[in-house]
Amino acid sequence: MNFIWDGIEQAWHLLLHPDDALLDVVEVTLRVAFLSTLIALAIGLPIGLALGLGRFRGRGAMLTLANAGLALPPVLVGLVAALLLFRQAPLGGLDLIYTVNGVIFAQALLSIPIVAALSAASIQALPADLIEQARALGASGAQRWALAIREARIGIVAAAAAALGSALSEVGLVVLVGGNITGETQTLASAILTEVAAGDYGRGIAFGVLLVGLILVLSAVLTVVQHGSRPGPGPRRAMAR
Repeated sequence: MNFIWDGIEQAWHLLLHPDDALLDVVEVTLRVAFLSTLIALAIGLPIGLALGLGRFRGRGAMLTLANAGLALPPVLVGLVAALLLFRQAPLGGLDLIYTVNGVIFAQALLSIPIVAALSAASIQALPADLIEQARALGASGAQRWALAIREARIGIVAAAAAALGSALSEVGLVVLVGGNITGETQTLASAILTEVAAGDYGRGIAFGVLLVGLILVLSAVLTVVQHGSRPGPGPRRAMAR
């Protein structure tokens, strides 16, 4: 058991006196998490709106695909992304393989179905006559989408949180697409794997503590946003409209 306490002591010292390598890993982790989530929201949210509000042929099949995306193994998404990004592959000319931008691209692919499925479910949970009333009052398509986003904002924030959490904790995708290169494409989650495999439990524990801390802080921020997005009492809500 001594190696555990030694590792904790080493981790504590590293957290109090972070080196450049640790700061680089944190920077890459935050960059991948935030940028991939923004891309997933930019693409996945319109898809979720279309699936939640639309009435078109093939909608059921698209909803099924989006929901299936929630269970996609991240390592499989990483494999597909890597096969697309290798030098001689269809997207090889973009030079994204074994780069941070490549990891962001692959993580966005993983997160888009998450955002689409969860936002579509939130919009479908809205009162059935809400959008129809807006349509009857002459609201344009863009106005109806804005109304749906406003009313389903709690679920949409939850979708963003799920995408962000996926990006923070992913390992296999980072290794396959980014190569888990120290100082370049390594994230906190993939660094834990590397350090533990090398027997450096102190750094592994330090990276783990930092990762949990980041998740808790970001979750707290998103929870505050969610709480502030809760609709108020009925009369006030009606007046706001």
